[in-house]
Amino acid sequence: MFAHNKRLQYTVRVSETNPGLANLMLEQFGGPQGELAAACRYFTQALAEDDPGRKDMLFDIATEELSHLEVIGNIVVMLNKGAKGRLAEGVEEEGELYRSITGAGNDSHLTQVLYGGGAPLVNSAGVPWTAAYIDTIGEPTADLRSNIAAEARAKIVYERLINLTEDPGVKEALGFLMTREIAHQKSFEKALYAIQPNFPPGKSQGRPEFASVYFNMSQGGPEVRGPWNDGEAWQTVSNRDDQCAVDGGDGSASVRLAPEEAAILDQMAARTMSDPESNPLTGAELGQGSAAPIPVTGK
Repeated sequence: MFAHNKRLQYTVRVSETNPGLANLMLEQFGGPQGELAAACRYFTQALAEDDPGRKDMLFDIATEELSHLEVIGNIVVMLNKGAKGRLAEGVEEEGELYRSITGAGNDSHLTQVLYGGGAPLVNSAGVPWTAAYIDTIGEPTADLRSNIAAEARAKIVYERLINLTEDPGVKEALGFLMTREIAHQKSFEKALYAIQPNFPPGKSQGRPEFASVYFNMSQGGPEVRGPWNDGEAWQTVSNRDDQCAVDGGDGSASVRLAPEEAAILDQMAARTMSDPESNPLTGAELGQGSAAPIPVTGK
């Protein structure tokens, strides 16, 4: 059950109309790193969670993300307020109205013309929100890592939005939302490390002969070594031949076929076989005008 409180989690104070900035703010409303995506991600995880502690945490954070959606949506609407009225009532000349919603290279015509200055569930480029943004896999040790990364990406987007505005009220509200991303990262990481063991994600440990091998596949330039590919924890394989057929086989692909399947495939191979001795004249050669002359036979 949800109960809405009309008071925002954080007070929104916008100093002046700025439709272009409003459009950029949509990234955190209907974008892939935005608050709706976060709320849906954690809510669906909570529904399937069997651990009571993680379930409670996920419901709490999912619900808070909905409150953040309300905050960022109000910022969008407040930034659009003045332009919304001017466009709806047509109080300015057409050319001036057009310049006001497309000036300075912004795309605020999207929210102004199509959505009347509201807060649509699209990103700043007008791409509709999609459930494809939700990457839940149903394994806590994988989902919690994904949640940590999602909160980190959202924090970076908020940092960039803060750098785009001089409005002190908007900066303050965005700073609050950015800080809450940090708090959520901490909760998710604590929850992850409360599961022991938590790596590798899932139940299977993997095949030990490959789990600590680093294949040095990109060669021909600077070779940088570090704890991610060197030391006692790693066996580094740089030889090209040793990187192939690491299972000890011949490195080819094969399949066991039923006799009737093999016969049909042989029939198809014979029908589609190329003649390596042929040198057919092609349409491309004729188009170039450089093809060898076609021999003319005498009568």
